[in-house]
Amino acid sequence: MRLLVFASLIVLLAGCASPSGNIHIDDRGRGGQSRQPVTSGSHTVQQGDTLYSIAFRYGWDWRQLAANNNIPAPYTIYPGQRLSLRPVAAAARPASQATRRQPAATSSAPSSRPPVRSSTPDPSPSAEPSRPRAAPPAASPPATVVDGWSWPAEGPLIARFQSNDSLNKGIDIAGQLGQPVKAASAGSVVYAGRGLIGYGEMVIIKHSDAYLSAYAHNNRLLVAEGDQVKAGQKIAEMGSTGTDRVKLHFEIRQRGQPVDPLRYLPKR
Repeated sequence: MRLLVFASLIVLLAGCASPSGNIHIDDRGRGGQSRQPVTSGSHTVQQGDTLYSIAFRYGWDWRQLAANNNIPAPYTIYPGQRLSLRPVAAAARPASQATRRQPAATSSAPSSRPPVRSSTPDPSPSAEPSRPRAAPPAASPPATVVDGWSWPAEGPLIARFQSNDSLNKGIDIAGQLGQPVKAASAGSVVYAGRGLIGYGEMVIIKHSDAYLSAYAHNNRLLVAEGDQVKAGQKIAEMGSTGTDRVKLHFEIRQRGQPVDPLRYLPKR
């Protein structure tokens, strides 16, 4: 009888420890576990991928990834295309990419209905199903310094940025299901979807050549790729997709590398 009880306890404990149970544990894959970009292997483009989302996943700057694979503007990619993650020699890259430098930020500081696209979409690189589209009109160069960062959601801070090799490369803000998620600064939506493991429904906004911000675990997305958004604009509704509780996971990436959002966001 004692042996039977002991065996039952072992089975119960094993079930509680397993990540394959009913409770979903955050697993952000290659996009957030390493401080350094992935520099070996390759990525095969899937339907829904954009150059920005691929660069975000592997910790690359999107311009470097484009130059590394000889992808010119408007940076169109296709399902089945293989992108190398092995860096080529700096001399092989275009001179403009090898020498261009951006100043650091000076300020403090993720549907049930289809989103409405803006009338002047930003030329976001995305995966095309077949033939390339006509290149959109060239947009004016974005500002290299991002000003006016604001908090993307109301609620208590429940997880902080960690600079080591741990999972959390941003901050987590607790909230209620359906609570507004807002753009932390003005920019262009370069990804809106659920293609990155562990992030759930996510939005990525490009603020300049150097800075991106990401908003993960949303319940519903209210913007689409190519939309221009203003600081404080509602872009999603808070949810628990890809995680075990309602919260917003928020990241800021500078040239592909995660940085502490609390260095940019105003104190509260």
